[in-house]
Amino acid sequence: VQLQASGGGLVQAGGSLKLSCAASRRTFSTYIMGWFRQAPGKERELLADINWSGHSTVYADSVKGRFTISRDNAKNTVYLQMNSLKPEDTAVYYCAADPTNRLRLGVPDYWGQGTQVTVSS
Repeated sequence: VQLQASGGGLVQAGGSLKLSCAASRRTFSTYIMGWFRQAPGKERELLADINWSGHSTVYADSVKGRFTISRDNAKNTVYLQMNSLKPEDTAVYYCAADPTNRLRLGVPDYWGQGTQVTVSS
């Protein structure tokens, strides 16, 4: 599975961005998908994940209530809507996929290439 992330950029604090991650394989619909981020000098952090149907989502406390993960299996795409962005959200954001819950252990089988999100104060 190849994952192509897009949608990053520069935004002011309080603004919004929507990230997209397109998968190359039709079996995408059976995979657990997630979004991670890594800021300079910090460990990679799992932000949110979503099950194959889209009916089950889990969020990190740091983004709960501000970020929303969703997926469109017909388009082989997963999204991350980010609202009320803060300077501390600045990081490289990665999408990831796994057929099992290894994603929640931080070791998914597949990673996207990363997209930079910068939030100015």
